[in-house]
Amino acid sequence: MSLTLPGGPLARRSSDTVNYRIDGPAHRLYQHAFPRRVRAVLGGRTVLDSVHGTLLHETGLLPQLYVPRDDVRAEFLTGTDHSTHCPFKGDAAYQSVTVGDRTAENALWHYPDPLPEAHWLAGLVALYFDRMDAWFDEDEEIHGHLRDPFHRVDVRPTSRDVRVVADGTEIAATRHAMLLSETGLPNRYYVPLRDVRIEHFGPSATHTVCPYKGRASYHSLHVGETVLPDTAFWYPEPLQDAARVGEHLCFLGDGVETRVDGEVAG
Repeated sequence: MSLTLPGGPLARRSSDTVNYRIDGPAHRLYQHAFPRRVRAVLGGRTVLDSVHGTLLHETGLLPQLYVPRDDVRAEFLTGTDHSTHCPFKGDAAYQSVTVGDRTAENALWHYPDPLPEAHWLAGLVALYFDRMDAWFDEDEEIHGHLRDPFHRVDVRPTSRDVRVVADGTEIAATRHAMLLSETGLPNRYYVPLRDVRIEHFGPSATHTVCPYKGRASYHSLHVGETVLPDTAFWYPEPLQDAARVGEHLCFLGDGVETRVDGEVAG
């Protein structure tokens, strides 16, 4: 996933099938301009509003948005004694964000005197994504984390024979699946609802959020006396990149196999 997570060109272990060599530290930093306006909201007030954001890609981590200090409302900030040390960026100082009776402790950090190899971080600040109430990429609310521009989701129809077996019982079979390929992840096969034996499905309160696909709802599978919790999921309102898997189910978890042309999918 991305440039710096496993498999990416700036990861600790990248592909061997290249005709170049990167000479540099094992832990790598790469920063570039983010092309759109970003806002963060806490307690109904806009705390961060920037059209000059940058994304820092760092080995083993998701990209992090940094913005000029002036793009964060100073009246909402309070300094704290908290600090951390990064051997690649330097010593970070922190501030809490308070709006009305809402306080996000140590939600903002910056590097007052960054190390020379990360000197471009001077004058920039960052906010923990999950400590704000909402984030917006232009006027679209985003969930989970800011999307990585190097991360892709591609969906294609496939006529391959896709069958799903749970605890030895076939619960789905189709030649009309959607194949979803996502950066850094194995291919996933999504089966149309009409080709699923729905009598094996049970309720689940589990939901997850993907910044690239949307909010997923889960189902448990009931096969005889066996219950396989949260092994089927779908996106009731998928985001644009995953729109074609709407009304389709994907199966993943212990006790469930997806077989494609007779072979177990990875």
